[in-house]
Amino acid sequence: MKTRNYKKVLITKKQEKSILLGHPWIYKDEITSKEEIEDGEIVDVTNDKDKYLGSGFYNSKSKITIRLISRNANDTFDSVFFRRRIRYAIDYRLTVMEDNLNAFRVIFGEADELPGLTVDKFNDILVVQILSLGIEKRKDMILKLLYEEMKKNFDIKGIYIRNDVDIREKEGLNEYKGWFDLGEKKPSETKTTIVENDIKYIVDFENGQKTGFFLDQKYNRKAIRKIAKNRTVLDCCTHTGSFAMNAYLGGAKKVVALDISEKAIMDSKENFKLNNMNIETECKDVFDYLKELSEKKNKEFDFIILDPPAFTKSRKTIKNALKGYYEINYLALKSLKRGGYFATASCSHFASNTLFFEQIKKASIALGLRLKEVEYREASYDHPVLVGVEETRYLKFYIFQVI
Repeated sequence: MKTRNYKKVLITKKQEKSILLGHPWIYKDEITSKEEIEDGEIVDVTNDKDKYLGSGFYNSKSKITIRLISRNANDTFDSVFFRRRIRYAIDYRLTVMEDNLNAFRVIFGEADELPGLTVDKFNDILVVQILSLGIEKRKDMILKLLYEEMKKNFDIKGIYIRNDVDIREKEGLNEYKGWFDLGEKKPSETKTTIVENDIKYIVDFENGQKTGFFLDQKYNRKAIRKIAKNRTVLDCCTHTGSFAMNAYLGGAKKVVALDISEKAIMDSKENFKLNNMNIETECKDVFDYLKELSEKKNKEFDFIILDPPAFTKSRKTIKNALKGYYEINYLALKSLKRGGYFATASCSHFASNTLFFEQIKKASIALGLRLKEVEYREASYDHPVLVGVEETRYLKFYIFQVI
């Protein structure tokens, strides 16, 4: 082992066990002693017997005080290290994403051992979001390396930063957004067009949610096509019209796209027009709309898709979230024709698969219905699950037949 020049942080046995089981976060309460450390520094983590456990970004302002980036005592954290991490992430996507490379997640934070860093590729633009101080302090180096490595495989015109999220406050970081200076001419537009599963989408990466478009349901969207053939389909919480358009492409007789957001409906209509698809829209609250549907005797829809935003982003609100999942699934099931199909999703990691599935099951029992599971899916391959880090296993997606 090389001589280490990094300051040491000692942690509890409880936290040591968590690290050995694969989790990269170290909480403030689990630190027993430390040297004087500047926020954003890389530190070595040890136990009370001075055994090396890993190295990570330190931030006293964050509840997650250390985010590990390596458990290899031979690593030194220079540009060679970060280039290697970025190259690993790119090579993984080139291997698992087949030809779906017009738009994909390039780096998925902890799952790619670059905690707090999200990078999405939309056509020839990279959109970056930084949620950790350690990455923020090394942003210039990391983003230039990212650009260099991505240019080896793709035509990249620019990097746009979307650091306009309030969660950055928990890291003591300010909010901002704009083009990253690569020393080249910056693109003039903050919209681009991507192709996913043979469908075109306009991506507003300056103002759209998160980085501009949700890539994690890529293959789940495609999976509903075979179910949609010759059916009357309702896509709830349509956002950009993605499930609706996949249903249309799958041969649905009729598709209705529903969302409470006027902007989402406008964006969906743009996408429908771009793809020459005749899809109806409804700008209403999903609970109100489903309640009206459920009270009708003649059931119109024989395929309903639920893809709501996360009902909870905190363990404290999980009970209310589970009530919400129960209600929305209950209303959707009650609105379906018997023998129809039902797709339902949750993107909150706090609502585990067990808890989410339980709400679906309870809703079906309350209605006297039985569900035949067609398939269960998770996020697309570019959002990998890191074993031992359940936070990376956040998306649940089911397709059922109602019998």
